Amino acid sequence: MMRWFRAFLPKEERFFDLFDRHAQTVIQGSIALQGMLNGGEETPVYCQRVNQFENDADNITREVLTAVRRTFITPFDRGDIKNLITSMDDAIDQMQQTAKAVMLFEVRTFEPSMREIGGLLIECANLVGRALPLMQSIGPNVAMLTAITEELGKLEGRVDDLHDIGLKELFLKHRDGNAMDFIVGVEIYDHLEKVADRFDDVANEINSIVIEQV
Repeated sequence: MMRWFRAFLPKEERFFDLFDRHAQTVIQGSIALQGMLNGGEETPVYCQRVNQFENDADNITREVLTAVRRTFITPFDRGDIKNLITSMDDAIDQMQQTAKAVMLFEVRTFEPSMREIGGLLIECANLVGRALPLMQSIGPNVAMLTAITEELGKLEGRVDDLHDIGLKELFLKHRDGNAMDFIVGVEIYDHLEKVADRFDDVANEINSIVIEQV
């Protein structure tokens, strides 16, 4: 009964503007992350960009959480809104963690598999950016939203595979050499894998909202 009643009440639509702003920040963060993974003397510059985009995303997340508390009628369940924006924010948080590790260990060269993962993470971010506007009218967009979330799951699986391949290559490269380089490489791979995991969490949150709304 309450769900039926809510359907006829006006909803606060600014959440979608905030979602879009956050998604664009995540996209820019992923592009900066890829720039970082290209290596070279510009690496610290790209690390700083990742940090800045993460700070911007945090500010938008706070706006969303404040709006949830102050808005009478939300586009969908308040808990779902919180979970969605939190999972998006977790993705860029992990990008920042990757950049922090790179700065801490003064890394300037990156493995091919790391760069390939970086490209896949940009794809993930762009898919999230495509999905969020569709959620303003979920009914007609169920098929497209489902396809996008399935693609996010596939990309997360490809990142997992590259993570495992990269660790093996890293071991073979350093087993008779510098153990510290191996340890640092493992940490970077693990952070990159966690970014993909967080994007998969975003896909799961979108699916959950779609199921509740149709």
